[in-house]
Amino acid sequence: MAEPEHGEGQAKAADAVSVAPENGTTDPALLSEDEAASRMAALVDLLERANLDYHQKDAPTISDAEYDRAKRELQALEEAFPQLARADSPTGQVGAAPSEAFGKITHAQRMMSLANAFAAEEIDEFTARIRSFLGLAPGAELDFTAEPKIDGLSLSLRYEAGQLTQAATRGDGAVGENVTANALTIPDIPHQLRGNPPEILEVRGEVYMSHADFAALNAGEGARVFANPRNAAAGSLRQLDPEITRARPLKFFAYAWGEVSAPLAATQMGAVEKLAGFGFQTNPLTALCRDSAEMVAHWQAIEAQRSSLGYDIDGVVYKVNDLALQARLGFRSTTPRWAIAHKFPAETAWTRLRDIEIQVGRTGALSPVARLDPVTVGGVTVSNATLHNEDYIAGINSTGERIRDTDIRIGDWVKVYRAGDVIPKVSEVDEAKRPAEAVPYRFPDSCPECGSAAIREPGDAVRRCTGGLICPAQAIEKLKHFVSRGAFDIEGLGARQIEAFYRDETLPIRAPADIFTLRARDAAALGKLKNRDGWGETSASNLFDAIDARREIALNRLIYALGIRHVGEGAASDLARHFVSWNSLVTTLDAAIPAAERHLEADEAILQERAAAAEEGRRARISATRDAVLAQAPDLPEAARQAYDELISIDGIGAVVAQSLCATFAQAKERASIDALVAQLTVEDAKIAATAGSPVAGKTVVFTGTLEKMTRAEAKARAEALGAKVAGSVSAKTDLLVAGPGAGSKATKAAELGVEVIDEDAWLTLIG
Repeated sequence: MAEPEHGEGQAKAADAVSVAPENGTTDPALLSEDEAASRMAALVDLLERANLDYHQKDAPTISDAEYDRAKRELQALEEAFPQLARADSPTGQVGAAPSEAFGKITHAQRMMSLANAFAAEEIDEFTARIRSFLGLAPGAELDFTAEPKIDGLSLSLRYEAGQLTQAATRGDGAVGENVTANALTIPDIPHQLRGNPPEILEVRGEVYMSHADFAALNAGEGARVFANPRNAAAGSLRQLDPEITRARPLKFFAYAWGEVSAPLAATQMGAVEKLAGFGFQTNPLTALCRDSAEMVAHWQAIEAQRSSLGYDIDGVVYKVNDLALQARLGFRSTTPRWAIAHKFPAETAWTRLRDIEIQVGRTGALSPVARLDPVTVGGVTVSNATLHNEDYIAGINSTGERIRDTDIRIGDWVKVYRAGDVIPKVSEVDEAKRPAEAVPYRFPDSCPECGSAAIREPGDAVRRCTGGLICPAQAIEKLKHFVSRGAFDIEGLGARQIEAFYRDETLPIRAPADIFTLRARDAAALGKLKNRDGWGETSASNLFDAIDARREIALNRLIYALGIRHVGEGAASDLARHFVSWNSLVTTLDAAIPAAERHLEADEAILQERAAAAEEGRRARISATRDAVLAQAPDLPEAARQAYDELISIDGIGAVVAQSLCATFAQAKERASIDALVAQLTVEDAKIAATAGSPVAGKTVVFTGTLEKMTRAEAKARAEALGAKVAGSVSAKTDLLVAGPGAGSKATKAAELGVEVIDEDAWLTLIG
């Protein structure tokens, strides 16, 4: 079974500042469905690019704790409003695309991530969820392993007949960088395994550097100074010259495995002991725990000796010990259900807030960034921090509740914290040290880049520029996103080049299609690119060739590259799997636009009635329901209703994503830009890998009612493992409805649409 990786710190771009409240996640019970949809959309929007700096550049830019807090809020909202859950949430992303500097290796089994916990109560919830999923009685035995979470770089080692044949970094979880030559220089990594290992064995673990070796490396004459051991380890392993890696004091802990030709053991602990027997270093602090109380006690014991370990850890990882139970529990999109990382508290320091700057992101979000007097936090000097949004600066959360005694002002003495090598977050203010001249910060209501109005929609914590394509900040950020690793990934056309071309008057790049006409425009121009400063004949020719190499693009990468709000890599992949071709997607979106607009009108009517009720100080029943508004639209074509229903029935694609897609394709300028781009491309259909022999591979399945022989979560996991697509609602595209006792509206709709309906026993017989 593929194991998750421990080095799972997350980061996000500086222009996408978190909006999670200080005192934990937003209480879903306080939000309406519309408010929850807006809140979830804002969280996805700011987190979707969070992995890039950490995993690609080995230089994260914001705190693990801050990322985790926003992610936890999103997860809580997804659980409370499952109909709004989308696959492009942070839980649907692992790592970032591998660098082109190395060859690529496709992992035989995907390298997974880990869910996080921060309080003892969450560990109780974790064990309770597992017992519920498995249907275990309260007193049934359930053991867990607990081991330190190493803060290093994940590495996968493939052995065949006991011989190391290849080594790969995590990359984006599916494809990593080939660092075999470098891995062979690390003393802790055996070239030939001892004992009697399986014919094929994929060992996974963490490359790290000890504190002493890190200090010695940084003290070397003329040496590059690394920010921390994790960056030093990552930079050392990802060297093009293996001799540089050999000179760096790297170490390796093994704790997991991917593909194996024969089982290692029946338990997690037994498998780790087998890895030690093969010649790997395993962590001696790994322990077996019988319940959550013992798990938390071991976490406390490890935290107490954290400073004396000699290497960086940022928490403890718990895993179900029984591997058969791990197999039953299975995986979510990128994390296992049977493991969780219990993080340590963040480190803190006090410093002066010198200024607040506003950055504008590609979706128009105005994000405040604190400029601080440099301060050392946990051994790292930091001078920038996130301030989330205007509510956070004012000291309140999204529901208007106070999260801090005072607001944040320029000149304040503020408390910041960090977890790992990341930019910190401002958490507290020392009012006693506030300068007399300090005044409340006034958040701008216009875009600092283009002057357009910056509005804040109901339920959204973020203020956004309305300038769209006329806003240079949004245009430039969208182009940067377009050429990023997860999108078109054009070699030689990075952020710096995009900024230069955008402002160029002779060979401008103002829209994605301009990239693919660059060679032809250069040929017709008097001033050639090759004659400009910083360019030459070779570099210009290489750029044109790199652009031409991306004229063939996978459907999911094209969808993601468009930078449509709320559509991250996960949602793009889900859309590609469902529609298979670009033409099919566009045809459905065009048909769905009228229905999406009516749904949006319904949402606005509900918000207006709720706002009026709030102003009158009453808790009125909202009569302007979505169905009521839609019922008043008899002119709405049935084809539009069906197309929209198809969109929102895709598992992970809810109303927010569907409306965002339709709104983009309905805008004349946006649509013209997209059409001009696609005219330059060959869009590859999505490749759907059907599960061999599965009777449900490629079929869309919906579960409803009460399942009696397995939990709903287990049923969904098994269906997906067999190649089925599990949808949240019934539509004309549904192939099969599995209905347990208590099935209601979904069964009725299935009967109306002629969808096949079977019970749980028939489902179990069908899947064998």
